[in-house]
Amino acid sequence: MQLSRQAPPTGQPVVAQTILGIDPSLRGTGYGVIIKQGSQTRVVTYGVIKNGAKLGQSECLSAIHAAITAVINENKPDVAAVEGVIYLQNFQTAITLGAARGAALLAIAQAGIMAHEYAPRRIKAATTGQGAAQKYQVSFMMRALLGLKENPPPDAADALAVALTHAQHNQALKPAKQI
Repeated sequence: MQLSRQAPPTGQPVVAQTILGIDPSLRGTGYGVIIKQGSQTRVVTYGVIKNGAKLGQSECLSAIHAAITAVINENKPDVAAVEGVIYLQNFQTAITLGAARGAALLAIAQAGIMAHEYAPRRIKAATTGQGAAQKYQVSFMMRALLGLKENPPPDAADALAVALTHAQHNQALKPAKQI
């Protein structure tokens, strides 16, 4: 799909915005880049930064930072949207998730890009219609909503859902929570 650069009938230009979505995790950080212009949305790229079980935490964090930096350099997003921290009963899991999130946020900050945070339930509700949707439901909806040929991997689907939530939120002219 090619995005038009023509002005709509009102005479106001339709601005295209490139959005990087991130679903942070130490072993499988999802990322997705979309372009939103008017009512059209196009997927540029998506994937999962996979870190094997044998890698230590610092090696995983370095890999996340390097990969997100590469995605940013290649796609030049205007803004980033990151899944917010969820309540975790396990203290160690919360720290690990926070560290992965920090590695991604550092790459975003170093690129001078504004980052916005969205709660997981809000992302699921915005993209599937229910805040308690399962990962396979998010993946299916990303395929359907974004015109993909196959369901993206769950972590990448979550990242695309984060980006799409920001696109919808931004379109509604409600201020996003900045981080």
